[in-house]
Amino acid sequence: MTHEELEEAVPLYAIGALERSERQAIEAHLLSGCTACHAALKDYQTVASLLPFGLTPATPPNTLKAKIMMAPAATTSQTEPEQPGPRSSLEPGEWMNHLFPPITPARSLPFRFAMGFAVLALIVGGGYVAWLTYTQTAQRSGEIQQLQAAVQQGSARVAALQTELQQREHTLGSLKSTLEQRTTEVAELRDQLLQREAELEDAHAQLTHHDSSLQRLARQSEEFAGLFKNPASKVVSLSGSEMAKSAGAFLLFDPTTKKAWLYAFNLPALPNGKVYQLWAIDDKPVSAGVFGLDPGQKARMLIKNMGDFPRMKKFAVTVEPDGGRPEPTGAIYLIGQI
Repeated sequence: MTHEELEEAVPLYAIGALERSERQAIEAHLLSGCTACHAALKDYQTVASLLPFGLTPATPPNTLKAKIMMAPAATTSQTEPEQPGPRSSLEPGEWMNHLFPPITPARSLPFRFAMGFAVLALIVGGGYVAWLTYTQTAQRSGEIQQLQAAVQQGSARVAALQTELQQREHTLGSLKSTLEQRTTEVAELRDQLLQREAELEDAHAQLTHHDSSLQRLARQSEEFAGLFKNPASKVVSLSGSEMAKSAGAFLLFDPTTKKAWLYAFNLPALPNGKVYQLWAIDDKPVSAGVFGLDPGQKARMLIKNMGDFPRMKKFAVTVEPDGGRPEPTGAIYLIGQI
């Protein structure tokens, strides 16, 4: 039989279910010192000894005791001793008696020495097997401890990585919140910048308009100064009508350049969509221009071509719609004559 076949027959040997020839082959193999088969046999014998405890106890029938008591007693004279039949195999543990029968007083002394040597060899073999089993067990225990230490180290490393991951997630959440806050601030700053740019453009437009107004006023002032210094210039005074009794104006005219300068004061504020219009009257009124009021209820207007001024006898100021009219339509606020 091969080693694999012998190893497969070990469970049957442990429960005494092998034929004599098979049992003898396994016992000879065990005596050869096979540690694997010795260890397997020990495990199977342990399991076989526990098998009866796994059975469920059965309660005997109530009539069993009566049947046993009523059975006729067997006598040695009437019954012949039963001859034991051939057994298929030895019981577990009898293979030593089978291989090495008990020594009888009639045996010789050398046989006793051989038997003692065999027992000694068996003890030495069993000790070697026990030592080898202990060594393998200790080695496996050390390996198991190493594996447990490696598992614990790996678990600690995993826990550390999880903690670090949680910290990084927390840091990432903080950075995300900060980024969102900065994005909101940047959007607000951009809106403020756009608003400031619009305000700057308005201020620039107002400044440009103001510069234009200042330049215009400067030019008008120069024109007025020239007219005022010219001895040939003439002055016409205009008084307020019933519509504006406290108002007044004067018209400065240069016959050489035909330029005129009108300065009015204390005029009432204009309604929306209305302007003041100056009229030069000969046979019929002729428009000399339109003007508005500054915040001080004053008006200044430069007239670059007054036409044939000597023929103009009267001057008047009326309120007209925006842009003026070819003929007077509104009430007279100022009036004067040469």
